[in-house]
Amino acid sequence: MRWSNWADTSSVCGIEVAEPAATAEVSAFLREASEHGRRVRPIGAGHSFSAVARPVDLAVDLRRLCGVRVIADGGGRVRVGAGIVLGDLNAALAAQGLALPNLGDIDRQRLAGALATGTHGTGGRLHGLASAVTGLTVVTPDGQIHATAPGDGLFEAARISLGALGVVTEVELATVPAFRLRAEEGPEPLDAVLADVDAFVASADHAEFFWFPHTRIASTRRNHRVDDGGGRPLPRWQSHLSDHLLGNRAYELVNRVGAARPGWVPALNRLSAATLGRRTYTDASAQVFCSERSVRFAESEYALPRAAVVPALRDLRAWFDRTRAAVTFPLEVRFLAADDVWLSGAQGRDTAYVACHQHVRGGFADVFAAFETIMAAYDGRPHWGKLHTVDAARLAELHPHFEDFLAVRERCDPARVLTNPHLERILGP
Repeated sequence: MRWSNWADTSSVCGIEVAEPAATAEVSAFLREASEHGRRVRPIGAGHSFSAVARPVDLAVDLRRLCGVRVIADGGGRVRVGAGIVLGDLNAALAAQGLALPNLGDIDRQRLAGALATGTHGTGGRLHGLASAVTGLTVVTPDGQIHATAPGDGLFEAARISLGALGVVTEVELATVPAFRLRAEEGPEPLDAVLADVDAFVASADHAEFFWFPHTRIASTRRNHRVDDGGGRPLPRWQSHLSDHLLGNRAYELVNRVGAARPGWVPALNRLSAATLGRRTYTDASAQVFCSERSVRFAESEYALPRAAVVPALRDLRAWFDRTRAAVTFPLEVRFLAADDVWLSGAQGRDTAYVACHQHVRGGFADVFAAFETIMAAYDGRPHWGKLHTVDAARLAELHPHFEDFLAVRERCDPARVLTNPHLERILGP
């Protein structure tokens, strides 16, 4: 079969795919592949833009491992099949009066892939998805099944594993009681936001903003956790109009025009920024966090020390002003508190994530090269699921626990069954 990711930035033909229904089947599959010298990659929903999941010989798809079980007297902990789609997990948790404490802005990834690549979300006092993990079942290429827990080296490495240690078949997660968010969205001057980024981050439980290149406007989003039942969700007609028709269909047209007429892009972006409206609504957390994304794009994203985000954005603005680069997508800026996950972008430092997107028709190599150069100047750590060119030597300088991770990898997969050319670049041969 042909495998490709969502954006079609990575693909391969002639791949055999297994769909095991139990951890024991994963164990047998990996053991047989190892004995025959075949390389295996676990694949999810394909929402990584990088080639991290690209199979070489065989692929293992965990879609049939998707159960959810609340642990009795577990303080809200749940055991979840690693192949579940995040949207289905959110619905299952809501039915039990539970929720994940933080989410990214889409819910079509599978849990294992979202964890393996460091999916995060935003919140100045919060952490990414991996910080909610309290246990993992990992099957190593020799067929051994490992139940891991905090303090175990395999656990520490496997919370964000890149699929390089073993195949994660089950995840234990710490959840919180279901909560609602009051969303406040609207345009603000970019300079006003940059004048005091810390105040912006502190102004909501979950704060983020988008900036269209060639404009001076930020589209801000502030999501506040609310305890009462007040507030209303967006009416269905308004959600359909603003998010589906304008946010996706009309925006697809804007991007196609921009790809055909690059010189028009600054004017198109000013038009897009001028149409930004204000809206306030309240809904269940997952309904506010996650949005439909049907316009196909490529993406590069870096995690910067929070103190570096303002000068980095000013450098990016100067580059766009100087080059008039034809980028129709806004840059996205999100924030997380420092965490202790070994390969997290926010490990050990309060962090701002800056993401650069480009429509798949627009050509992104030159834009991302310039973006990466600016991010590198501020010790940016690349997002594992996004496009980047950083190699193992530089990653070892950026991640304090990089060598610890490699030591666990050596124990788990000394024959490099779970590898591909991308992993050889970012982790070493």
